[in-house]
Amino acid sequence: MRLTTQDLDHIVEAIGRAERRTSGEIVCALTRRASDYAYVPPLWAAFFALVSPWPLAVLTQLSAKEIYATQILVFILSAILVSWPPIRFALTPRLVKKRRAERAAIEQFFLRGVAGTRGRAGVLIFVAFAERYARIVADEGLTGKVSDAEWQAALAPMLNCLGQGRCAEGFVLTIEECARLLARAAPPGAEGDELPNRIYLS
Repeated sequence: MRLTTQDLDHIVEAIGRAERRTSGEIVCALTRRASDYAYVPPLWAAFFALVSPWPLAVLTQLSAKEIYATQILVFILSAILVSWPPIRFALTPRLVKKRRAERAAIEQFFLRGVAGTRGRAGVLIFVAFAERYARIVADEGLTGKVSDAEWQAALAPMLNCLGQGRCAEGFVLTIEECARLLARAAPPGAEGDELPNRIYLS
């Protein structure tokens, strides 16, 4: 997820160029992952621990006490193993990761002040890198002026670049697409910038 200073400058410059074409506001946010999924290791550890007595009871001559001790050991070792971030992330269901990323996008939309600008024409371009998730969240002032299909099409360059590890380029291209849509839906006005031109990293 590394972005160089030059990458960040290019994104900020793209936002500046875009906002000269519209009275809307564009904010970008990039997070390494939408959640730490801390609850995943104990859930998997409990599953492995619950399953482990059956083969032991059928295939071994261990006593109930020994099987119980083994069950505890399986829980501890499984929890430690699944706590390793790559395994923890791999064992988290895709639907769970998507839901967490969706929630993170909405949180960033409000946290970064995109909601409630004067013209209600703010747009957040959000990316959760680990989840390979990207979304454009638009304020209610753009409802009916830009369709969901148009926002999804504007997001296509980001999704394409994200899969190739070209995150900064994806942001720039998607900002340009958003500018094209906003120029029609929220033409330039007398208002100045309400929000800083920047990308938030977390």
